[in-house]
Amino acid sequence: MKDFVIVGSGVAGLRAAIEIALKGKKVDIYTKESIDMCNTDKAQGGIAVVLREDDSKESHLQDTIRAGAGLCNEKAVRILVDEGPERVKELIDWGAKFDRRLDGSLDFTREAAHSTNRIVHASGDATGHEVERTLIEMIKKLPIEIHEYCTLVNILCKENAVVGIRILKDSGFEDIPARRVIVATGGYGAVYKHTTNPEVTTGDGIAAAFLAGAVVEDMEFVQFHPTCLHIEGMPAFLLSESIRGEGGILINDSGEPFMHRYHKLKELAPRDIVARSIIFEMQRRGAKHVYLDMRHLYKDFIKKRFPTIYETCLNYGIDITKKPVPIAPAAHYTMGGIKTDEEGRTNIKGLFACGEAACTGVHGANRLASNSILEGLVFGKRAALAAISYEDEPIFNAKPLPVLSMGNAPRNIEQTICEFKATIEKKAGPIRTIKGLEEFLEYGKNLWKEVKDMRNSRQSIELRNMVLIGLLVATSALKRKSSIGAHYCIDTPHLNDKNHISLSYKQLKEFIGEN
Repeated sequence: MKDFVIVGSGVAGLRAAIEIALKGKKVDIYTKESIDMCNTDKAQGGIAVVLREDDSKESHLQDTIRAGAGLCNEKAVRILVDEGPERVKELIDWGAKFDRRLDGSLDFTREAAHSTNRIVHASGDATGHEVERTLIEMIKKLPIEIHEYCTLVNILCKENAVVGIRILKDSGFEDIPARRVIVATGGYGAVYKHTTNPEVTTGDGIAAAFLAGAVVEDMEFVQFHPTCLHIEGMPAFLLSESIRGEGGILINDSGEPFMHRYHKLKELAPRDIVARSIIFEMQRRGAKHVYLDMRHLYKDFIKKRFPTIYETCLNYGIDITKKPVPIAPAAHYTMGGIKTDEEGRTNIKGLFACGEAACTGVHGANRLASNSILEGLVFGKRAALAAISYEDEPIFNAKPLPVLSMGNAPRNIEQTICEFKATIEKKAGPIRTIKGLEEFLEYGKNLWKEVKDMRNSRQSIELRNMVLIGLLVATSALKRKSSIGAHYCIDTPHLNDKNHISLSYKQLKEFIGEN
């Protein structure tokens, strides 16, 4: 039996594993792809952290709460801003190379909804890759066993306590008995058709925890990044918020700046507002996209500050120093997840969660730019410490579980996934209606009946998880009676709504009428 099992290999999971190993414990990491295939590795912008003398933790806290539309858990935010600087200094001590000025000091930039420059970054626009590289290098020095290409099927419980996980490998199902499980599988951005996320982010950990009895919270809050490369037939590619922080301007198909029509902060308004403003401008102009214009910035600065973005766009035939870039919003970050306390504990004994898979309330209704890697570092460590302090009970002497058959696929999985992604984006995307949400819920209910027991392949398990996540998003959205933050429904009023929408499996079944 394993003492500590972590599912997921992004910043939160790796930081949790390192903490456990540094305390002299053995830990196993299970991940769906290679260890570096995760949202963390793709993150561009940076890490928001108070390391400048003329900045303050109180300012960072207030910016976070303001961006979160007042729905943040202030206790969790205080933990984030208080412990964040030490976690970033740790990274630097472990070898992370952040960009610096000529005098050797850290180079700070600014992103939307921040009141000052407090974003540290690496290789211009490859911060996540540098963070992931640093953590993986640390992992290699410690007694941590990595298991790649393992799809999470179920979290196994008995009497509301974890007894292990069930995974799918090429060889079939395998049950891993475990005393403590930390879910760090990331969010669910890939349930949408247009997303900046890698395809692996299908909400697997959230779905498995929910089916095991964990409560989820704030699932309606899906953040759409405003500026993603939009070329027909091509996947969305993130154009970092830092571009607007450095002076990039949004223009419409006539070359006119338009953000002044929608918010006083223009390009530096909170992400949800910028994303909706772009959609409204596209609708007003009858256009499929708008443009991000950097031509007024120095060419050498653009190439040095945003090398990944520059090279990627060049591969698509767009020189961002000479031409504006066609962009449109795409699903990017999910604020909802497994409900935890500030230590990563869930309502299931021995089950912990951290990072984007968890919901501590730190992001409220809308994440502040560049708080996500910081959250993974801070709460990854805290979840690890809580897991170490957890004492299991004799309940773990469980009888062997029955072996599952692979089952059958009653429909074309790939086609169904494509249809599902397009449907949820249309009905439960950045701009919603009551009718659209109800139509999606009916569609999702019928599909769930077909897919909930499917497990003949990784794709079928992912489809099961995506449909379940979709039901949770739509149900939570319909239960919320006002528009706030990333949940924007044109049929509901804009109120200072302080409520959180929590759901258990029993509550979901009652809402969708499942027996």
